[in-house]
Amino acid sequence: MQTEIDPRNLIGRKAFDRNGHKIGTVDEVYLDDATGVPEWAAIRTGLFSRDAFVPLGPSELVEGTLRVPFDRSLIKEAPDFGVGRHLSPEQELQLYHHYGLDVTSPSSLPDRDTGDLAGSGSGPDEPA
Repeated sequence: MQTEIDPRNLIGRKAFDRNGHKIGTVDEVYLDDATGVPEWAAIRTGLFSRDAFVPLGPSELVEGTLRVPFDRSLIKEAPDFGVGRHLSPEQELQLYHHYGLDVTSPSSLPDRDTGDLAGSGSGPDEPA
């Protein structure tokens, strides 16, 4: 994903799968602890649905919408960890495996915490 994009600008954007089907709306963005780069987006998949985590690395912001290179069905089947709280290395590893993405090991993954939407958060691995 384009790293120069302010993650706060992703919140509220519509998200579409690789076939152009609407997934939902970006609810939160999780940043990498070490780099501060947006790594995961929690996408609200419907009015009464849960949020689904999607990886931002292979995703693109195109004409104001988030394009995720996975099928909507795979995204909706992603593990549900809830939003607004800590995403552990083990949970993140489950997400990487769900999407078929490579990772080294859970011990090399930083913890994920939530932060404030104002962007001043206490650490870089928080929803922005």
